[in-house]
Parts: sequence; C-alpha cells; structure tokens
Amino acid sequence: MSRLRWPTVTLALLIPVALVLGIWLGGHPMSLPGPVRDVLVDDQVAVMAEALDRVNDDYYRKIPNDQLADAAVGGIVASLKDRFSAYFNPKDYAAYQDTTNSEFSGVGLGVQGDDDGLLVSNVYDDSPAARAGLKKGDVIVAANGKRLKGRPEESATALIKGPAGTSVKLTVKRGDREFTKTVQRAKISVPAVQGETITTKNGKKIAVISLAQFSSGAHGELYAAIKDAQKSGADGIVFDMRGNPGGLVTEARLVASAFLKDGPIVTTRGRNVPTKTLNATGSPVAPKIPVVVLVDNGSASAAEIVAGALQDRKRAKLVGQPTFGKGVFQEVVPLRNGGALDITVGRYFTPNGTNLGGGGVARGKGLQPDVTAKDDPDTKQDEALDKAVSELQSELSA
Repeated sequence: MSRLRWPTVTLALLIPVALVLGIWLGGHPMSLPGPVRDVLVDDQVAVMAEALDRVNDDYYRKIPNDQLADAAVGGIVASLKDRFSAYFNPKDYAAYQDTTNSEFSGVGLGVQGDDDGLLVSNVYDDSPAARAGLKKGDVIVAANGKRLKGRPEESATALIKGPAGTSVKLTVKRGDREFTKTVQRAKISVPAVQGETITTKNGKKIAVISLAQFSSGAHGELYAAIKDAQKSGADGIVFDMRGNPGGLVTEARLVASAFLKDGPIVTTRGRNVPTKTLNATGSPVAPKIPVVVLVDNGSASAAEIVAGALQDRKRAKLVGQPTFGKGVFQEVVPLRNGGALDITVGRYFTPNGTNLGGGGVARGKGLQPDVTAKDDPDTKQDEALDKAVSELQSELSA
C-alpha cells in the first residue's frame, strides 16, 4: 500500500510545481538553455521576448512592465493596418464596455470612423452636442488635444466618453475650417427605435420607423413599433437606418426576420471561424406589408447586413445613399491584464454572395441604393425621407 501512495503523493506535489515553473518560463523564455529554448519556443516569440527583456534590463530608465506590454500589443495590432481592429488597455477597455449599453455618459453623438477621426452621423435631440452646435457631417479630429487620425473607431470614441458632469474639448472640422468646442458630458439615453405615422395627400398611412443601433434587445423594440403601426392602419413602412453604425450580428438576424419568413440573411466566413449561414427565424411580424429601407453613408455593419438581405431577397428597395462598406466582423478577446483585443476574424456576405468590403479589411463601395436620394442639411425638409415616402406611395398605387 505504501508503495502505491508514494508516487501518487509525489505526482500531486510535482504537478503544481511544474505548472508554476512552466508559467514562469513562458514569460521568461530567454532564461531557458539554448537547445531547450529552440525546441520549446517559437523563434518569433523568442525574438519579441528578447527585445522586451533587453529594454526592461538595459534601457537607461526603468519602463513599467505593463507599459511595455501595452506598447508591444498595440504595435502588433497597428501593424495589421486594419481600421476595424484595436487593442484596449485596461482603462480603455472599461470605457469601451460602457459603449455597449444603451445608456452611457457622453455628448450625444452617433459617429463613424473617418480618415481624419470620427464622422458625425447623428446628433441626438436635446443632447450636449446639439446644444454645442455640432452637426451631422462634422468630423471630430481631436479630443482633449489628442488627435484621432489613425485611431480605431472604438478607441477614438472612448476618448470622448467619460463621467457625467465632466467636460471634453472637441476639435471639429466643418468644411475647410476647424474650431474647438468644450462640451459637458451627460448621461445619454439613446432610444433604439423611434416611430411616427405620416398621412399622405391621397390618404395613405406611412409608418416611419427608425432604428439607431443594433444593441441587445433592439429587435424587440422594433417588433413592438411595427405591431403598433399595423394596428393603427399603416399601409406601408419606411424603415430608416440612416446613421446606424451597426452592432450585434444576432440582432441583425432578428431584425431582418421581422420582414422575412425564411431563407438566408447573412453568411459569415473566417480563417478560424466556421462558415455559417444565419437564416430567418420563421416568425416575421411584417411578412407582407410594403417596405422601403432608407440608408446613407453612415449605415454600416449590421445595418448593411439587414439592408443587403432585404434588397437581395427582393423584400424591399433601398432609398438614399451608398452604405458605409464594411464587409468584416470583429471579436473582442479579453486579455489577462484586463485589456482586450478587438480584432477582425472574418467577413460576411449577403444572400447573393456579395461582400460589402473593399477586399480584406478595406472599406468597400457598400450597398448601392435602388433609388438615389440625399438630404440637404441646410434645409428643414428631409428630402431623402420624402423620396422614400414617394417611392412607397408608388408601390402602394401599383
């Protein structure tokens, strides 16, 4: 009996020791003997670890290890030259997580990534941004003196957000001029869905339902708005996704399923992601009512998935401007330091097999509208909406 216990006890003691030793050596591969290191450690990983060790040991002043790690990971992501991929250090990741909520502390803007910073796609009514005079089409090029050019959208957005009651200094480009506005942050509640009913001259009732973002539960709000419109006798729906930056692909599937009974909505493909086609759920709340979808350059990602599915499946015409042209999707991978990688892991395709990107991670042409229309920001009239209503009226009269 004693001879059986001894190896068991020894093994129980050696396993945690080996585990600790393995973890330490994994973080200090240059401490391994040369032949062992060559077998156990990839050459590229060894080079990176060697460089970090040299800077840590030999640089003329001490650099904190967490700062070195942040710089190394940030450099890796920057080398991808992918505007949609980002590294969040622990502080930035905490701020980023706030952006996934429908209520957050900010200035009340909807934005899209732009070559010079952040393009304003929407200014929410009665928000700090609206009171400061910011307008749709403005480009925010700096926040508190930090230039936004070259920063991923999520990282740039995190610089604008902060505790309610604090202020952020925004440098704004409008046309050929730049100016600075100091805007006080506030708790912003963003309604995912808004709706109104328009009665046309010939007595037709048109429900205009806008979707601001594909946040968790947005489809439920949309379903409720559609049902209310139908109960009030709506003859058709203008589904407005202008300025919608996207969000959850699962929500895109459910939103498209409001109008489609069955069949494909989007197909996702990636190097380490199994090819998968998401189909309609089979419980549409508006399977037959005439629909026109209103889009613009700010309609991106999940908004393009829905618009592309409805266009390809001949369920609705698109009215407006070409969409943003994002054909890839990302995955957020938390890291042990409290930060995270937000990296592109695959591409998505419309039911007809169209990828909306420009090849790889480049911005593409986006979805092309069936009917072109553009709103003039200098007028009180919404010309693009008028065109969508007119198009829907034509369908109802046919």
